[in-house]
Amino acid sequence: MNSHQGTALILTLLLLASTCLALPRKPSGPSLAAQFLAPHNAARAAIRMPPLTWDSRLATYAGWWATQRRQDCDLRHSNGPYGENIFWGSGTGWNPGQAVAAWASERRWYDYRSNACAEGQMCGHYTQIVWRSTRRVGCAVVVCFKDGGTFMVCEYDPPGNYIGERPY
Repeated sequence: MNSHQGTALILTLLLLASTCLALPRKPSGPSLAAQFLAPHNAARAAIRMPPLTWDSRLATYAGWWATQRRQDCDLRHSNGPYGENIFWGSGTGWNPGQAVAAWASERRWYDYRSNACAEGQMCGHYTQIVWRSTRRVGCAVVVCFKDGGTFMVCEYDPPGNYIGERPY
């Protein structure tokens, strides 16, 4: 190979390498939306409620609220126009399925007959997930500053958990 051929080969390889780097990369694994939707819809399917759909407007709102909590990771609700579930976990190893599973596990504390939570227990996260009229969800995740853990929030529209009404 002469020096001209060697230079041409190197330029070709550089061109191929730069083209490959410029191609959009498909994320590995399920999307964030799918990671949140699947466990939500599994909880709803268990009681024959229709599945939720992902709403980017709700996800944007959730992202805004999660960013507000990034400084302190405080479990505070946004008090916005939607139904809302919030989650905090120590460290950075948490995934959306774990947050939704924690909320859905409150099913054991909800008594349909009395339409109430067991005394001293929470079940409102669960009832929001399965609320009959809720159709859309959007969620976000942030890792908080200063090793503050992981904060997740989901917004639901239409909202649920109206006092005196049954979720389904």
